[in-house]
Amino acid sequence: MARPPWSLVTAHEEPRSRPRARRRRRRRRAAPRRRSLAPAVLATVAAVGGIGGVAAWETGGGTRAGAGVGSRVEGVPGVKSPAAEPPSASASASASVSASPSPSVSILERGSGVYRTAPGTGRRTGRGNLWRYKVEIEKDLGLSLTDTAAEVERILADSRGWTADGRTAFRRVSSGPADFVVRVATPATVDATCAEYGLDTRGELNCNVSHKVMVNLRRWLTATRYYPDDIPAYRALVINHEVGHFLGHGHETCPAKGAPAPAMMQQIKGLHGCVPNAWPYDRQGRRISGPSVP
Repeated sequence: MARPPWSLVTAHEEPRSRPRARRRRRRRRAAPRRRSLAPAVLATVAAVGGIGGVAAWETGGGTRAGAGVGSRVEGVPGVKSPAAEPPSASASASASVSASPSPSVSILERGSGVYRTAPGTGRRTGRGNLWRYKVEIEKDLGLSLTDTAAEVERILADSRGWTADGRTAFRRVSSGPADFVVRVATPATVDATCAEYGLDTRGELNCNVSHKVMVNLRRWLTATRYYPDDIPAYRALVINHEVGHFLGHGHETCPAKGAPAPAMMQQIKGLHGCVPNAWPYDRQGRRISGPSVP
């Protein structure tokens, strides 16, 4: 039977974005590199201006086949990492300065670079390889740790999320080993963290670098013009898109007019005939994808 034009793939078929060999040469919008996640302690620096916070990061037990991530920033041409062989970094922006003017909401532009970790432990969701993660919020943002962590948990546990592949599981933790961290931070802090890997987020963009999913406070609170009345849906898109890069998925584009936009599509740059969609799978467990783009 012929596939629909937007290439729905069942949850147990091969995904379009297979993990790549680790330490691939970084380039803008390239498919993500995979890196080894042997248990180790990684130094994490989140500096803003002259103020910075340094914390030891201990990776958990998740193992990505050919693990690693690539490097990209949406709408920022020619951005590359400054070192030939830096730590694994993947970045993709979920917004652009020109395409998405922020609504009139007061946004704290610069924070301390110091984070608070959401307390407690969530339940395991999904089957297969377990990825442990933390949710952290930069201090003094006025966001509830409990509510933000619960929202991220709901997104990653949704049946339309990455667990639909039958090989991926998530569990939120607040201490001990973790494989990645979701951080909501001020634009300046996101810029500083992403810049450590040679990425220019210009105060507007989100990124995924190494084990860090960096969510720009502006995007978290105001979304974009394509999601003007559904901020929760846009938050789901941000988490699914950036965690998707961490898991090794690259960018995709709209497969056909009227099809749901892939979660790995840079939707802020335009839907190109697709309709808004925040999820990598549909409710029947079929992958929502499109042609790969560099």
